[in-house]
Amino acid sequence: MIKPNPIKRSPALVQFSKDHHFALLLIWKIRQGMRLAIQPERINNYIIFFFENYLEDHFREEEELLFVHLDKNNEQGKIAVEDHKVLRQIVEEIKSNPKSESMATGFADKLEKHIRFEERELFNELQNTLNESDLNMIAEKMDTLHPALKEDNWKDTFWVKNKN
Repeated sequence: MIKPNPIKRSPALVQFSKDHHFALLLIWKIRQGMRLAIQPERINNYIIFFFENYLEDHFREEEELLFVHLDKNNEQGKIAVEDHKVLRQIVEEIKSNPKSESMATGFADKLEKHIRFEERELFNELQNTLNESDLNMIAEKMDTLHPALKEDNWKDTFWVKNKN
């Protein structure tokens, strides 16, 4: 099987892709917790924490800095906005029922599909269609919004084997 070459990201989109990397780590942690038969409430509490401290800001930044450059009828933009809406709804359901195991799995599956879509399709379209001025403006705003990596200070590392 031939491995595809990595995608060269515009500097305007690099921080968004870095955020996606950390969201993929969240997905791995959720799935690792499930494999280790961790109580769903512990996993769901981390999902809520991560969403409120990282993903919600990420979604807002995408919507305000990236998606506004797409035509309102752009199909990929519509899909991305709808995905954000669905993920927000799942988090609300998790908050309502933190002991639900299926919610964590559904969240992880939806988030992974969403990230893959944005990385493989939407971001490619954006960096190929946005003009240099818009890309530079986005890069500058992202540098201001993300001067340093936000530390994930969650203490319950349920995904680490033998840390129950």
